[in-house]
Amino acid sequence: MRFPFRTGARRRLFPLLFLAGLAGCGDGNEVGDVSLGLFTTKDIKIEALVDPKIPGVTCHLSNIDADLDLADPSDTSLACRQTGPITPDMLADIDTSPDGELLYRRSQSVLFKSLKLRRIYDAERQTLLYLAYSTKETSGSFKHALSSVPLWGSEAWRTPASP
Repeated sequence: MRFPFRTGARRRLFPLLFLAGLAGCGDGNEVGDVSLGLFTTKDIKIEALVDPKIPGVTCHLSNIDADLDLADPSDTSLACRQTGPITPDMLADIDTSPDGELLYRRSQSVLFKSLKLRRIYDAERQTLLYLAYSTKETSGSFKHALSSVPLWGSEAWRTPASP
């Protein structure tokens, strides 16, 4: 069967399909669901997200899920820890640019607000940074949370060169 779009359109469509698939990757990873009360439709959802390129890192992301609202609140909490081996080969395959790599994206409203999770590598301090953030300003602020995973004690740790 032939793909109905031109080659250029295919190249633009595949990244969109990949991101659409990534957006749903957290749905099956829920590890907690705490009700905020008997007379509310809001819950705190907790998801476990394993870094796809560094499976030795697990992040737990919590946020409010408002079932009957058009938008979920932007408040987020994030904790990432080393839960397995981290090797130099894993680090060789990650994006080391200052804006890092998008690992997770989930829509939080019908008006283009998303929750995103990025990995950023701090090479000087040999630390993986994980940043969760909302893409829409709320009450004068872009809500975000940061967690770090130092490579100290892992196979990926490199002894700094002497000055």
